[in-house]
Amino acid sequence: MMHILLVDDHPALAEGTKALIEQEGDMKVTVATSGIEALELLQKEKFDLFIYDLHMPRMNGLELVRKTILINSDTPILIFTGYDIIMHFNLLIEAGVSGFISKTASRKQLIHAIRGALMGEAALPVSLLKQLRRNVTQTTAALGDVSTEEISITEKEQTILQLVAEGKSTKELAEILLMSQRSVEYQLTTIFGKLHVRSRTEAVATAKQLHLILNTDNII
Repeated sequence: MMHILLVDDHPALAEGTKALIEQEGDMKVTVATSGIEALELLQKEKFDLFIYDLHMPRMNGLELVRKTILINSDTPILIFTGYDIIMHFNLLIEAGVSGFISKTASRKQLIHAIRGALMGEAALPVSLLKQLRRNVTQTTAALGDVSTEEISITEKEQTILQLVAEGKSTKELAEILLMSQRSVEYQLTTIFGKLHVRSRTEAVATAKQLHLILNTDNII
């Protein structure tokens, strides 16, 4: 029997998805409605697969993935979302996810993704595959002075923005990214210029509005 942990802050959707999966005779699903609840379950039970919603309050899917990897780095993790995740793709892959499932997927697609992940295969919807760009994430801004400009944010800059949004200091950024603090400050200056902002707070706020980073409650 394969034991799956499904984490989604919408109980009705989670229970409906659980029912679909458990139509497979060899799959059992445990539901958690928050990242905190999920981490508690991880300490008590063993799972063969994790399915995490991306956008959740208090602890989003990316944060939950990172914490899960620290506890159990061998179990595959799928992101289950109804949102466009193209802006977060690199961050999620770097964090350790095995694939993605759309909340609009059919039961057949859902089960196929689960069985593939359990066999070590990556799950990637064709719609997402067509959107991917390897090195640069681009978005058309719709904010104030940059309303008609196209902002190009590199993968590293996107990672820095996400870490800044999570409250990381310059010293912590340097340690995580294996860079000098001076290099981090230079990168931040470059990011501020691209976003037309003058502070970390403004950069995080603008990045969120442009969907360059995930929402987090811990903003500096």
